[in-house]
Amino acid sequence: MKIRSAEFVKTALLPAHYPPPQFPEIAFAGRSNVGKSTLINTLANRGNLAKTSRMPGRTQAINFFWVNEELFFVDLPGYGFARVPEKVRQSWGPMVEAYLAGRENLALIVLILDIRRELRDDDRNFLLWMEEKGRPCQLVLTKADKLSRRQALASQRLIEAQAGGAGRREPILFSSRTRQGRELLWRAIEEAARTL
Repeated sequence: MKIRSAEFVKTALLPAHYPPPQFPEIAFAGRSNVGKSTLINTLANRGNLAKTSRMPGRTQAINFFWVNEELFFVDLPGYGFARVPEKVRQSWGPMVEAYLAGRENLALIVLILDIRRELRDDDRNFLLWMEEKGRPCQLVLTKADKLSRRQALASQRLIEAQAGGAGRREPILFSSRTRQGRELLWRAIEEAARTL
């Protein structure tokens, strides 16, 4: 995918703050500090489009990015551990659920998982919730460069089995450092955007 433009548009806490639902949206979800913002930057060929941090919980609202003037990337707050006040963290669940359940132009949810970790309960719960809602999901296993090719493929098979039917598509091995999986993920995004 050739990136002609990519820009931050707005931060939203409530549906009233979202951009008008005129274009396909691709939402990026995952545990805190799994690399959602880094993945978005890699896809968009922009070093600092989405703000990254080593501290979990940097993304505390829903952030919208306008890509190629034809679709939105949507960076969701991470679930699981985050160094933010408990009250703030508890507000993320309803905010994210309202977006994922009610957004009619949501074309695809990209669920980002660390390839070095097995699925955890909150990952499984997220997958089950999306399956119940009938939302399309693409699993992406980040940090693939941290493992050998053999280890990465074994981990991919294990996570795919643990995800059960919720993944539906084969998980994509991804590395922001080597750009492995970038074109595969773009193909999944383009296909989802066309079928909306």
